[in-house]
Amino acid sequence: MEGRGPSLVDVAALAGVSTQTVSRVSMGLDNVRPATRDRVLAAMAELGYAPNTAARALRYGSFRTIGVIAHRLARTGESRTVEAVVEAARREGYTVTLIDVESPSSDVVSAAATRLSHQAIDGLVIIRAETATPDTLALPPRLPVVVSDSRFVGHHPAVGADQADGARRATQHLLDLGHRTVHHVAGPADSAPAQLRAEAWRVALGEAGRPVPETVEGDWTAASGYAAGRGLAADTDVTAVFCANDEMAAGVLRALHEAGRAVPRDVSVVGFDDILLAEYLWPPLTTVVQDFDEIGRRLVARLLDQVRTGEIADGTDPEDLHEVVPVELKIRESTAPPRPPG
Repeated sequence: MEGRGPSLVDVAALAGVSTQTVSRVSMGLDNVRPATRDRVLAAMAELGYAPNTAARALRYGSFRTIGVIAHRLARTGESRTVEAVVEAARREGYTVTLIDVESPSSDVVSAAATRLSHQAIDGLVIIRAETATPDTLALPPRLPVVVSDSRFVGHHPAVGADQADGARRATQHLLDLGHRTVHHVAGPADSAPAQLRAEAWRVALGEAGRPVPETVEGDWTAASGYAAGRGLAADTDVTAVFCANDEMAAGVLRALHEAGRAVPRDVSVVGFDDILLAEYLWPPLTTVVQDFDEIGRRLVARLLDQVRTGEIADGTDPEDLHEVVPVELKIRESTAPPRPPG
């Protein structure tokens, strides 16, 4: 290879695969076995191989483009984080290339990352890789990456809202009002933020010496909140409900109204996210406010730090650890002390 850079043929020979397989991996196609993709990516890294587009970027400068991988953009957290990243990138003079993956599996996210890395991007933001883990997610070598997912701390720079503190504040607010315990409508089991919120709710009740009810699992939608709310409304012992997002809280509000349980006279309800409609629900919803604009700004800032310096952060340095963006509790009319018995 003296006198020239490594070629696709060199990568294929080192990985023990065909040039067509190397090409498929380079293009980010998902019809390659995970073990094979890993061998090809390792060979690329060892040889210092980069497709032509990436090589041109290294030679002539930045493409002024950031890649973004998201999953389920219909969900509030994902859509508002992507919107914030796009706006922060625009302020820095960058455009965004977005892939909304159909599945959050390691193979699909890895393939999307490879595809984006060869489409003239300078770095990659992963909003969330729900079922992927740092050990199973294979990313192209030397690609600047930041994630909005606390599970990748120690592997990639990460930025996210303080999910645990938000859930703790919501739960403690209801306990401070005098409620004996707090029921929880949780997000889906495959969601890391949902699990962080549920665990913080559970810990807050345990530390207060209060009963910990069984969670009711939803899927982030108002419909699932409505279904959960119908069950909670039928239980007269329920006086306080913390919902893992505002859409599910809206469904709970409707279910309680239809059952004749007044909010907050009979049941107090707290949400999470502070969507634009939260203050226009009836009653206006008490909720945890996430600063999505700040999250997007920090994600882009951490990514561009790597792009501009050429130093790829791997998350193992203390300065690369998780940046936690504070949350606040916005108290509105959906919460009040429990009605006196009798």
